[in-house]
Amino acid sequence: MKIYFSDYFNVTPEKLAEYGAFNISLINDMPLFIDPFLLFGSKNPVYKKLHNEIIKYLSFLKLKSTEGINDPGKIRAWYKFSEVKQNWLGYSQIGNSGRGLGMNFGESMSNSMHIVFDDLGKETITQSSHLEKVGLFDIGVGKDSISDFTTNLIKDYLLTYTQAFAKENIETNLLKEVKIEKVYFDYDLESWMPKTFVLPYMSDYVILTPRDLLTKDDTWINGDDLRGNFLNICKSVQNEELRFKLNNYFQARLPRYPEGKKPSRADYINAVQATIKMFPEIIKWYIKEKEEDKEGAKSISEQKVFETESFFIHQVSWFVKSLLEKTEFYTVKPNGSYEESLNRINYLKDFIENNDGYKMFYFDGKPIKRESDLQIVYRLTWYASEFDVNREVNNGRGPADYVVSKGSNDKTVVEFKLASNSKIEQNLVNQVEIYKKANNTSNSIKAILYFDESEFQRVDSILKKLGLDDDPSVVLIDASPKLSASNVR
Repeated sequence: MKIYFSDYFNVTPEKLAEYGAFNISLINDMPLFIDPFLLFGSKNPVYKKLHNEIIKYLSFLKLKSTEGINDPGKIRAWYKFSEVKQNWLGYSQIGNSGRGLGMNFGESMSNSMHIVFDDLGKETITQSSHLEKVGLFDIGVGKDSISDFTTNLIKDYLLTYTQAFAKENIETNLLKEVKIEKVYFDYDLESWMPKTFVLPYMSDYVILTPRDLLTKDDTWINGDDLRGNFLNICKSVQNEELRFKLNNYFQARLPRYPEGKKPSRADYINAVQATIKMFPEIIKWYIKEKEEDKEGAKSISEQKVFETESFFIHQVSWFVKSLLEKTEFYTVKPNGSYEESLNRINYLKDFIENNDGYKMFYFDGKPIKRESDLQIVYRLTWYASEFDVNREVNNGRGPADYVVSKGSNDKTVVEFKLASNSKIEQNLVNQVEIYKKANNTSNSIKAILYFDESEFQRVDSILKKLGLDDDPSVVLIDASPKLSASNVR
């Protein structure tokens, strides 16, 4: 059963935990990423030094930005980075390969450095500057870009961290000396330089990441948080004149509504964004508030990593082990991708409904409600297959959950959905047919997971309405809690 780093490289999960590394899956990305605030907020002097090095590089970029950068070569050299896919973290669309940081990111950031980091190195409100500030301005920089940039800027540390563990704990035949590009920045040459490491190696090298640098969902400093708590942040501004201007401008940007009617969320967000653009000083007060709660950042990130580890490692390991012992999930001999996919889904259905497999989909007594989590679980169960299984394959008409294939002439589109999805009817009518055409296949399967009777009744009604209630390619899976056999009367 080879799913995780510990499986492939013959080390115990306990040894990884002792070292402080997260036990990544080497089949599918884990939905975690590095938050640079955890470097800043740490008491670890090594992490603090890494944060200072990030600020040093930002200072370099700001200096070059003030000189004016119109040379695409310089933007490509200083801003453009590939995603560090070898850490197997993030929200990649296919396997573990994300988009990385392209020219649009570089040009946007280069043109905005003097605005975003106007007080870099001369902060009076905040304790430090933060890379995450670029995601607070309207320049299209999200958590993926922040994490990719951070990972690239501390790549030397991550590679050294991995190499030290590998040399001490992994058999030499599973290691390889690898020359890696753009590892550290030479300020004299103004260029990113390569470096050689001895690393765990399969078809590519693998990077370990300290779990105390990881979080899930969003960075501690993020635009959604700023906008969602905007009015409270305005109240915390100590400058009375600025506080008045912020509130006055914000109220003026809201459309006039009839008495008793509240502004729509879209109008609220637009008014907030307009106020931030007019008074970017508010961002510094927001960051100041976040800086003062370092322990909160650490605590929340620890909880998110624990939940991810519990769900995607401990529960999946139990799930796969149970499938091996109680079903023919991994021994079925299919005739093609459609049969392979449908057989596996039906084995999953039987195990979930009749062998306590439903427990997999609950954490802290609550059912999972995110299709992305469900899809990762499905991918992790496919580790022993002759077929190619690509997640979120995008062939020009939008991404499908999975395309299972064996050669160009044998493909099946698999969509995993939750019955609670408000667009489930629309998906059943349109989406799968579009994906089938985009992937040149006539085969598709729709697996729908429901957690209670009301969800079942809703999706069953939709299937009858669409004439799909007897379609074998539509599989309903009951993940509602089951009574143990001893309690059944």
